[in-house]
Amino acid sequence: MFSLAPIFTDHLLLQRNKNIAIFGNGTPGEQITVSIPERNLSAICTVAINGKWRVTLPSTGAGMNCTLTASSTENHYVFSDIAFGEVWLAGGQSNMEFMLQNEKYGQAELEKCEESNVRYFQVPRNTFQDEAYEADLEKACWELPSKETAGTWSAAAYLAAKELAEQLGVTVGIIGCNFGGSSVSCWLPESDLEDISAGHAYLEDYQRETEGKTDEEMIAEYDEYLVYYEQWSKKMEKCYREDGNMSWDEIIRRCGENKWPGPMGIKSPYRPSGMYHAMLQPILPFTLAGVFYYQGENDDHRPDTYETLLRQLVLRWRTDFENDNLPIVLVQLPMFAYADTPENASWSKIRLAQYRVFHFMREMGLVVALDQGEFGNIHPINKHAIGHRLALQAAYLSYGLSAESAFGPLMQSFTPEAHGVKVFFSNAKDGLEFHGEPELFELAGSDGIYYSAQAEIDGNAVYLTSTEVVNPTAARYAWRNYGAVTLYGKNGIPVAPFIIHW
Repeated sequence: MFSLAPIFTDHLLLQRNKNIAIFGNGTPGEQITVSIPERNLSAICTVAINGKWRVTLPSTGAGMNCTLTASSTENHYVFSDIAFGEVWLAGGQSNMEFMLQNEKYGQAELEKCEESNVRYFQVPRNTFQDEAYEADLEKACWELPSKETAGTWSAAAYLAAKELAEQLGVTVGIIGCNFGGSSVSCWLPESDLEDISAGHAYLEDYQRETEGKTDEEMIAEYDEYLVYYEQWSKKMEKCYREDGNMSWDEIIRRCGENKWPGPMGIKSPYRPSGMYHAMLQPILPFTLAGVFYYQGENDDHRPDTYETLLRQLVLRWRTDFENDNLPIVLVQLPMFAYADTPENASWSKIRLAQYRVFHFMREMGLVVALDQGEFGNIHPINKHAIGHRLALQAAYLSYGLSAESAFGPLMQSFTPEAHGVKVFFSNAKDGLEFHGEPELFELAGSDGIYYSAQAEIDGNAVYLTSTEVVNPTAARYAWRNYGAVTLYGKNGIPVAPFIIHW
């Protein structure tokens, strides 16, 4: 008997105007017929020797009220309320996972969400492939927007989809494939981590932390941790209810050790490649419009290798989704720091890596989110600006919006001048503006020591000087984990951070 991949359910949204992949598992040699009768689409295939099957249906335009049928001599499936529109995958970690019900204006959005033309499929966040995992996949389904369903949807992705649906006049679907606290290494197969040196440290960490342990021991160890962490979390929540500004040191003193993310092993969701196999592979190669990807926070301990791994993720996902030009929009990390965290510019390095992947790879978008951080809160609760900028980037990549409208200013070129440098920006034909007094501009000389610089706007450029650097050879802006964001385009989107040398 055959089955379809878990993403094929009632209320399914299929990508318009592209050939459509329908796939699943079955008995080798079994013949399967798939059809969408309302569109006169049908195809026949035979299950391969490896138990996999797949058909490709011809492209068709947007629309609703269709039926998907799949049948063989052994069994038969009928899925109702099928629609065609735009499908975007929402990948990454906790800021993409951040739920609409917890968003600053989320309750107001939930009150009116039934009016939105958005659908949502959440890949289960269960990464240990046991019976419970299979049951979670079985229960997963496409959801229509309502106060009861949409509260757990990604706030940023929903807000982007809602805006796109309004602009395009078609249904927009989101596939949630994200997990809080995940490293980029969680979303790549072992072969990729083995083939590039940037992945070796993650594999070596896993080997070192699990050496000598049996599978049974790793499972028992992680189960014990889950019991501890559930109790610890309740204590922590009680502390924050008493005092929302309680320091982390005081939390630890009252609650005990924070053992998150728990012991590494085969049951840890944070093991290298775990989410790739458990969450991404079950939906491959579903036909997409593109990907929204918001991740990087949990790789700040290795910021210098993040660019290489992010590049590989782009290549891998494009290969796996069978589209070498699949649009991918990155959300650049915002400003963030805890009060007791020393400034080390690790988030600046992650932002630079994200910018370079955007800049040097084709069909990429970049949401500059520098101004959307919160001091002391790694999960900013207002996702409206993120959602809007995601929609702008999607419209730029796929729906004809100009770069000038989709982006804030991006550093384009520079001209060293006497005792300073003039930095020119693209997407700034209407000029630039300061929000507050200019901050976080710096110059350095040949000694490599940076000093604060004065900044003056000159059309689409900023002229930087410093009384402490007579002959500058380098400049940078917003090279901080956290600081004031002051330079913007006229469209309200901040300038992306930059660092230049000459």
